[in-house]
Amino acid sequence: MRPTVNHILADHVSLEVRSIDRLYINGYVPKLQTGGQVFAFLHQHLGFTIPSPTMLGRLGERYRAEVKRFIEANDIPLIRFHSGQRKDDVAKEVRRAHPIETGIDFLGVAQEKSKSFKGRKRPTPTGSVTFDFSRQWVFVNQLYFYLQDPEWGPAFIKIGTYIPYPVKICLNGHEWLKQQLGREGIAFESLDNGFLSCANPRRLQQLADQLGPDHIQDFFRRWSAVLPWPLTPQDRQAGYDHRLSLWQLECSATHVFDRPVEGRHFFDGVIRANLDLGRPDRVRLLFPGRHTSRTVPPVYGYRTRVITLGVDPSLHVEYKHSHVKQYFKEGRALRTETTINNPADFGVRKGLPNVWKLKALGQSVNQRLLETERIADDAALDPDEFDALQRPTTCEGQRVSALRFADPRVMALFRALCLYALQIGGFRSRDLRPLLERLLTTPYTANQMTYDLRRLRRRGLIVRTPHTHHYLVTPLGIRFAYTLTKIHQRLLKPAWATLLPAPTAPPQAVEALRVIDQYLRELQAHASLPDAA
Repeated sequence: MRPTVNHILADHVSLEVRSIDRLYINGYVPKLQTGGQVFAFLHQHLGFTIPSPTMLGRLGERYRAEVKRFIEANDIPLIRFHSGQRKDDVAKEVRRAHPIETGIDFLGVAQEKSKSFKGRKRPTPTGSVTFDFSRQWVFVNQLYFYLQDPEWGPAFIKIGTYIPYPVKICLNGHEWLKQQLGREGIAFESLDNGFLSCANPRRLQQLADQLGPDHIQDFFRRWSAVLPWPLTPQDRQAGYDHRLSLWQLECSATHVFDRPVEGRHFFDGVIRANLDLGRPDRVRLLFPGRHTSRTVPPVYGYRTRVITLGVDPSLHVEYKHSHVKQYFKEGRALRTETTINNPADFGVRKGLPNVWKLKALGQSVNQRLLETERIADDAALDPDEFDALQRPTTCEGQRVSALRFADPRVMALFRALCLYALQIGGFRSRDLRPLLERLLTTPYTANQMTYDLRRLRRRGLIVRTPHTHHYLVTPLGIRFAYTLTKIHQRLLKPAWATLLPAPTAPPQAVEALRVIDQYLRELQAHASLPDAA
């Protein structure tokens, strides 16, 4: 008997870790985001009588000179990145060749496209000259400080050399965990940037749960005081200081298998659940949904893909700007990873304190995907649950009608719910109704939709998201939808086609049914039962 996904995750996982993985943070100066603010910075704060683009150039030259003095004084290597070069690969080579415990590995310089300010001369009514500043795309030097932090391990800070001096920070939550375990003397074995084993898994998860925005802010405060900074202490005291916001956050759930072969069994189970779509290199499941004209969809739409490259399969679920990915990490662990590229996809602002919300959201998406895969591969139903579904019941003092198996409308509902099992944002009634009309090939009214949603909700198959018109399919709903749809589509409908007198029916099946019919007639005659009317 083949192992199921549920069996593999329950019995063949030696270590499970849920943590923030990669973090990209934006740093911006709130008081330098418009042309008027730049004018005020040059004129009112710095005291230039005529703020002009020349002054911006002088500020940039001053900062670059300060950086040059800094790297020479601290003997920091300088590397110029070339177009198309992978910066992370360069950093790995440098760190491998010249490892350090703490400090700056090297400074990388790259010319990149960035939004900055350009000045345009404008005469005034008095005959003097002033400048208007507007934000435009320009090519400027970007400084990449690759460093080793005592709290975070390997990281980098990217600083723009031209106003408004954008900053980007790259951190890794697993590397932060390694530093904390090292301080507490807890032995562990690395799996790339993750964990293969740990002497105290419970403490490892406790530390992962503690990681939050304060640790990120402390990192920024520490290094902005050490590195040459484009804004002077006087500028920062006057309110021209950087504020941090979330750019990208990856939440991961890692399951290390006790035997690598269990990873292959896991993905075999995931792909087997989609056998009705065939088994090419790319398996797609489209998740339709309602979106406004301002919603930016993924490049190839909303879908799930199972991709096999060589012998390493991976699964991808895409949603707006964000996506979920499953893959093998170093051939030993299942990594389920939700990457949130835009917090607004989930109605969350980009402020750093919202790390907690996005962390909980990402982990819930990971858990939902794993739960769905468990149910899809081993979607057995309890007989009592199935029997209760076939009978009317009462909920909150109101009668709830039955959801009878093989009823065309009920089966259409379950087929539609299968499509939304992995829909991260849930669905609305207006999403489901046109789909049901296509499945039923008959008109399906708004009143019918309201009635069906009510009985699905009262039976616990769907749940409504508070303060919205969105619904999510519950684990119980996923189990019912997958199991009954599989039985109906793969067993019952083909069996009906065989029972019908058709020239395409397999001869062996026709002969077997004839033998069964003859046997039943003999039983009927022996029991002296009359023919049914």
